[in-house]
Amino acid sequence: MSIPRPSGPSGAYFEQMGVTAEVVRRVLSAALSRGGQDCDLYFQHSAATTVSLTDGKVSQAGTHVDLGMGVRVVVGDQVGYSYSEDLSADALIAAARAAAEIAGTDSSRSPQPLRIAGLPDYYPVVRPWETVDMGGRVALVRDWEQRAFASDNRVKRVNAYLSDAASIVMIVRPDGRLVEDWRPMTSAFVQCTVEENNRRESNNYNVAARAGLEFYSEDRQARMVREAVERSTFQLAAGKPQAGEMPVVLAAGPSAILLHEAIGHGMEADFNRKKISIFSDKMGKRIANEHITIVDDGTIAASRGAINIDDEGNASERTVLVEEGVLRSYLHDEISARHFGVDPTGSGRRQSFRHAPLPRMRATVMENGPHTPEEIIASVDRGIYCISFGNGQVNIGGGDFAFYMKHGYLIENGKLTKPIKDVNIIGNGPEALARVEMVGNDLKIDEGGWTCGKDGQGVPVSQGMPTVKVSSLVVGGVG
Repeated sequence: MSIPRPSGPSGAYFEQMGVTAEVVRRVLSAALSRGGQDCDLYFQHSAATTVSLTDGKVSQAGTHVDLGMGVRVVVGDQVGYSYSEDLSADALIAAARAAAEIAGTDSSRSPQPLRIAGLPDYYPVVRPWETVDMGGRVALVRDWEQRAFASDNRVKRVNAYLSDAASIVMIVRPDGRLVEDWRPMTSAFVQCTVEENNRRESNNYNVAARAGLEFYSEDRQARMVREAVERSTFQLAAGKPQAGEMPVVLAAGPSAILLHEAIGHGMEADFNRKKISIFSDKMGKRIANEHITIVDDGTIAASRGAINIDDEGNASERTVLVEEGVLRSYLHDEISARHFGVDPTGSGRRQSFRHAPLPRMRATVMENGPHTPEEIIASVDRGIYCISFGNGQVNIGGGDFAFYMKHGYLIENGKLTKPIKDVNIIGNGPEALARVEMVGNDLKIDEGGWTCGKDGQGVPVSQGMPTVKVSSLVVGGVG
């Protein structure tokens, strides 16, 4: 099952489920009945289909469907939240009254008449998933498996996975705004296990986008399989570097996970409103060299982090966080925007109707600088070159981080030499940003299926950066 793009006017999709304009008015009135300053209703219907193949057999194939409404009532910086998986009028009104208890007064106000808001389209789909049957999906993952086995006789096991999903969300506000957004998503990965000389290694490569079947071009399918095999076989010959503090060169693309975690979270305005972030007193100040500009962009077409609107009903945008080294903006939802006296940046996001929105990243990107990747590598006498990362940990307050580099190379006398893997990299986000000496001209938006976690919620994100040289970070390895 897949949810097709609605063909009717905004609001019509949920109206066929009984959520009429009159029901919406009654729910909004209930949410505002105890004196709440603001509120929002978030309706969502989603469906996700997954297929996975293990040991030559389909190990999973199915569809998950979810439906419900969340209601948030805001009083200052406080939030009352409730949700219902039942879209009957009585259930929705009961949820609204529960959320309204945060206010606790007898005053109320009436919502304005509904008005439909138009949207851009940052995720056009050419080949919709509802035109692809389960057999077509299984054929794709089986082909990826066979390609991997055929590419290298050291490949002993392959896992292949494909998912496609779509959500219809409708957001309604007391000022009359009603916006409806159809949000597609697809992701896939190939994981290989290889063996040689009694040594066994595994690695994978994954891709994701807000797109249809057209996303899986022949080039992308071939790259996904090739990278999964090559990353796995790479590890057969890889070792660990000598531990110590040294220059680190971050490869374009996937290395942006460090940008996202070590720096991006500190730019989210709720952390700064609460004075938790290390950047809370840095607005308008220089925090990096003049070659560094960092944006968070929800408008990159078809990217995993793209959104036409945020989950408060505000327009998505390209937000400049750092401009030529100077901190210019945080990522704002409506609560933080009111606190700082600025406009929201379209960054209020939530995992589902069961969650209240928070300031979140969309696609966090460091823009191009003046250097070539070759001259950046040539500038390092002894250091490491990082290609891909696994998990990491970040302390938002202090900015300290630890990341797990999955694979890369030693840099010796300005050249890439020995392959290395499984290396911990330790540093401090603001300090690492200040230590960026060279920024490449090869910006790459990573195509991987990144999900950002915060306060128990996961949302899809993208990230990207050019090749970057950090003058010094602590690198774990052999003693």
